[in-house]
This record gives sequence, structure tokens and C-alpha cells, in this order.
Amino acid sequence: MADSTASAEPQRPAHPAGRPVYVIGAGPGGLAVAHALRARGLRAVVLERADHVGSSWRRHYDRLRLHTTRRLSALPGLPMPRRFGRWVARDDVVRYLEKYAEYHQLEIVTGVEVFRVEPTADGTGWLLHASGGRELTGAAVVVATGYNHTPRVPDWPGRDTYTGEFRHAAEYRAPAPYAGRDVLVVGVGNTGAEIAVDLVEGGAARVRLAVRTAPHIVRRSTAGWAAQYTGVLCRRLPVALVDRLARPLARISVPDLSAQGLPRPDTGLYSRVAEGAIPVQDVGLIDAVRSGGVEVVAAMDGFEDGKVVLADGTRIAPDAVIAATGYRRGLEGLVGHLGVLDDTGRPVAHGGRTPAAAPGLYFTGFTNPISGMLRELAIDAERIAGTIAKRGAGRDAGRVSRLPG
Repeated sequence: MADSTASAEPQRPAHPAGRPVYVIGAGPGGLAVAHALRARGLRAVVLERADHVGSSWRRHYDRLRLHTTRRLSALPGLPMPRRFGRWVARDDVVRYLEKYAEYHQLEIVTGVEVFRVEPTADGTGWLLHASGGRELTGAAVVVATGYNHTPRVPDWPGRDTYTGEFRHAAEYRAPAPYAGRDVLVVGVGNTGAEIAVDLVEGGAARVRLAVRTAPHIVRRSTAGWAAQYTGVLCRRLPVALVDRLARPLARISVPDLSAQGLPRPDTGLYSRVAEGAIPVQDVGLIDAVRSGGVEVVAAMDGFEDGKVVLADGTRIAPDAVIAATGYRRGLEGLVGHLGVLDDTGRPVAHGGRTPAAAPGLYFTGFTNPISGMLRELAIDAERIAGTIAKRGAGRDAGRVSRLPG
């Protein structure tokens, strides 16, 4: 089990001058940290395994829009354009990230994948083993490889022998290939809920949604008040208090869908958040369930004789199965040997705090806060950069046009 303690002021000697800070990942978290470091006069080199910034955003399904407002989703130093609207579309997020990197003149090296991070032999910095046989030495390292890194598919019985169409939600783009077909979506997080609605609106003949645990559903906006605003206000309140306040609000704003197979959850909204389950923001799910467009069925238990087996014993034969079953962080190979991950594979410290077992190693983007991921990434970026700056990392390190190897 990893050491779960963390220290805001590690005792390792100050970061040596002449070495850059390496940021792994050119998504919003990595770009925000790189800018915050550069704004403090520190050299940050962003390493990205894809050939462009924001690679994970480019792979999301076509209809995706931020569930957080444009104003509260901007990264430090550059507002999102008003023309993007209140709920920013996927392609506009990508455009924003491209502009952000250009505007702040960030030093980004694409096509470089980092496989392993370890302390240097003298203990004063970090050695990164990367593609092409590269070995890079940094004063500090910020891991920003993303919350949705590696698609997770449960080890369902019969999965290896199932010959029907099956794919993870990471592969879903648009409903057109499913028009006129019977589709089962497994998982009722925000992704599963939105894909189910997309399929209904895109002409699927039948859409079923397999649900194991009834989710909390909230309106994305009520009378102009975004759900994110409430999330920000509740961010630091006691869990039990938020649970109590959320119950009557849910009864007022969200209809009872028990008759359609989605009863109100037994556990509190913020208790679920503490466990890692963010509420489902309604972008059409409520209406789709009430109208019968989306049929709620029991959780999926496996495959048998070419059919899907549900938890209630029902066997169904959809034309396609889409597993919206989440992602793994995928950090074990990169830093798992350093004792910085908990039993679920998540970092034991994030933001400006660094693991006690690995001072000088920082993580951003591995929590899923109720107040909005992009907003928290922006806050974390300033905290990380501030902590690194206090320790003198990355100064007097000249810019280079390419990496060795």
C-alpha cells in the first residue's frame, strides 16, 4: 500500500538551476501548469505523446459540450471567447487549447511518450525515460496525463467469446452508425447518459441503459443558475450538510423516475462525490427516460451464448453494446514504483502538495471535483507553479528547439 502522507514543504534540497521542469501531458492541466511556471520565469517543457495538444478532447464524441460554464472553464491567462457560448462545444475546447499554447508561447514537444519517472542518482532531480531511447533530467516533474487515460472494461464473464458488436464509449463518436438498431449502453455516468440521449435523437430503433446504482441527477442550469455555481459554493462545506441541503432541491427540480427504473438514490449527493461519483447533469436524459426513448434496465453481469446477461437474470440480444464504464488513470508503469499511488491507482497528493515519498513530483487532473475539472486545473496550476518557484526550479535553463535522442 502506498504511503498516503504528503508534505507541502518537502525537505529535499532546492531544485538545481539549469534543469527544466518537465510537464507530462499537453491537455488543459499540463498547459495551465506550463503557463503558470513560465509566468514565474521558470522553464517548463511539456512532453506529449500525441502529435498535437488536447489529444483526449479530440477523441470525445461529437455532441459533447462542457457541463461547466465558459467563464469558469478558462485556464489562467486567457479567457474563452464569448462566441463559444455558455456551454462550450468539444471542437471549441480544442481550438481554445491550441490558441492557449500559441498565445503563451509554451514549449511543447509532441510525439514523445514518457514511460517511467525515477529520481536521479544524486537525488537532486528526476530522470525521465521516454520514447526514442531518450533520458531526460528535470528539476521537477508534473504529471498531467489526464483523468480519462485508459478505457476500463469490467472483466465480464463471457467477454472473450462474445462475437457481437462491442465497444467502449471512448470509441463512440456519433449516432449515425446505430440508426435503426437496438443498442445497449452500459453505465449511467455523464458519458453513458449523454450517449444514450444521442442515440435516441440520432434514430436508434431501441436504446436501453443498464444501471447498477441509481445516480444523482441535477439540472445543468435552473433559471440561469448553473449547477456548477452550486458546486463551487459547496466545495468546502461538510459532506453531511450538503447531502441534507441537496435532498429537497432534488425533489423540487428533478421528477421521480422510479416508475421508469431510476429511483432516487439512497445515499447523499455529496457522499457520492466523495466516493468519486459525480452527479449526472441532465442534457436530455430525464425527458428521454420519461418518454420511454431510453429504457432503464438492470446492470450488466456478463455474456452467455451470444446474449447479454443482466443482473436480474434477463437475457437480451442487442445489435450493439457500448460500455460507458469509465477509465483508469494508467499511472502504474509511470510512477507506481515510487509509492505515490493509493490502492485505486490515484495519486496520494495533488496540486501544490507533493508526495512525501517523492518530493518534487506533482500531479494535476486526477480528481473529479463537483466544482468543475477545468476550474480546479486552473487553481492547481497556480499552486504547483508557486510551490516549485519557491524551491528555485528551472531557472537559468535556456530554451532548446528539440530534445536529445
